[in-house]
Amino acid sequence: MRSSSNRAAAREPTISVQTGNISGSSPLKHRQKSRFLGAACFAVVLAAIFGHSLLTLIKYAASSQLFSYILLIPFVSAYLLYIRRDQLPKKYSVDLPLAIVFLAIGLGILMFTYWLDFAGRAPSIGDRLTLLALSFLCCLAAGGFFFLGRAWMRAAAFPLVYLIFMVPMPNAMADALEQASAVASAEMANLLFHLSGVPFFRVGPVFQLPNITLEVAQECSGIRSSLVLFITSILAANLFLKTTWRRFVLVAIVIPLGILRNGFRIFVIGLLCVHVGPQMIHSLIHRRGGPLFFVVSLVPLLLVLWLLRKGDEQTRFAE
Repeated sequence: MRSSSNRAAAREPTISVQTGNISGSSPLKHRQKSRFLGAACFAVVLAAIFGHSLLTLIKYAASSQLFSYILLIPFVSAYLLYIRRDQLPKKYSVDLPLAIVFLAIGLGILMFTYWLDFAGRAPSIGDRLTLLALSFLCCLAAGGFFFLGRAWMRAAAFPLVYLIFMVPMPNAMADALEQASAVASAEMANLLFHLSGVPFFRVGPVFQLPNITLEVAQECSGIRSSLVLFITSILAANLFLKTTWRRFVLVAIVIPLGILRNGFRIFVIGLLCVHVGPQMIHSLIHRRGGPLFFVVSLVPLLLVLWLLRKGDEQTRFAE
């Protein structure tokens, strides 16, 4: 038989309080959230500081035949960060040395740009935007190391490094690439004309065909399509391939593929002028045919990607 005092004690609820996790985890989560918000605010403030330069870059890219792809790069990087959000560390730290290094580089480039203005040696609009875009990206990296830490920056390395394609090439570099691409394309067209049996006479970049003379000018280099193909191959290699050497193979094949595509375009235009008429030099396939030949060049690139990815899967299965 139980006593009344025992029954009363049995009816009393038991309450256990655990204070260790609450006192430890809540401030930690708050600090981590504050660091992430700090990084976001830093990026917004930095974009406001560079606002005029970034708007000029947008206008420059929108009006440029060579650098129009720049407008898509930030969105591609943001998408890459989004799909990898679960792989990014949730614990943030401070990497002060690297933050100082990148901030010093960014501010140094910025000061150098304005020094050129004051010294009366102002660069062209393209070269000026190259310097300012580099300065912006270095300062952005400095904020990432300061607010988020080295581990987070390492995990987000590819999406962040991909932003380098926001930086337009210096004019001298673009001219050199255009000239080299035009020469290589002329050599490829020369080979294709020889294989086709069409009679022609060549002097440097000039091809004398039966009823027309074609000159492979620098504007015919196809460098824009080759550059877009190069950027696309880097993205595809990172998304779909796992082994480093296969990624390098996919990116490296873009160079001969770009030369072959542009040489083939010159060859096709030449054949049309010979067999249809010289007026084909003014046709859409010459003036607006770049996207068509770009799509055609994607076919062998996708085939190579498929073969390399298949090899990746076989390697992983064997392991």
